Amino acid sequence: MRRPVIAGNWKLFKTIAEAVSMVNELKPLVAKCQDVEIVVAPVFTALSRVADALAGSNVKLSAQDCYWEEEGAFTGEVAPKLLKDAGCGYVIVGHSERRQYFGETDQTVNKKAKAAIAAGLNAIVCVGESLAERESDKTFSVIETQIQGGLSGFSADAFDQIVIAYEPVWAIGTGKTASDAQAQEVHAFIRQLIARLFNQSIADAVRILYGGSVKPDNVKGLMAQPDIDGALVGGASLKADSFAAIAAFNAL
Repeated sequence: MRRPVIAGNWKLFKTIAEAVSMVNELKPLVAKCQDVEIVVAPVFTALSRVADALAGSNVKLSAQDCYWEEEGAFTGEVAPKLLKDAGCGYVIVGHSERRQYFGETDQTVNKKAKAAIAAGLNAIVCVGESLAERESDKTFSVIETQIQGGLSGFSADAFDQIVIAYEPVWAIGTGKTASDAQAQEVHAFIRQLIARLFNQSIADAVRILYGGSVKPDNVKGLMAQPDIDGALVGGASLKADSFAAIAAFNAL
């Protein structure tokens, strides 16, 4: 059985004090959610303080991005080993906003994911198509290119530290959500692709999250799909009660 992951990507929101307050409010709300892996991803500046606040809880910490070098003359970048040092267990790589606004490519996603895994982090590797690509029937070809490029050269052992997140770009922050059937169709395609590129046992074990306007009122239907193993949550993860309700989808 694949253990579901509910991850909250806070993007560019929350000061250190606000982030710590948020997780202190969240912890008791999700304390009984033992069958789900719960992850929050604050901004870089809040990571170590949030790690301290999460100590002893069932909520894990993620960063929103990383660089692929351990150290050097790379002004403004943050290496995976520094994220590990700050208390992270996860890092998100290849989010569509990184691709759209900051020049992320499948090749840089690949290097970041490899560096994250080498540092002992779990990598949440994001893929997804734009509205134009979906409307021109390119969804599967776009996803295949992103998966092939982003996961190129990985060994079977590395998949113990890889989570894939499918985020249709047209559903991020728009209020639009892929229907349960639309999301399941792409998740099933990704799993079949992983089986073809690697092997069936890896495909059966890898967790594939859905992201794109996930909310308490739509999470249960998404999570009922056989190939959807969790959610990468944006806006609804910024409030403790809504994020806790998503994490407790089994009780909804």
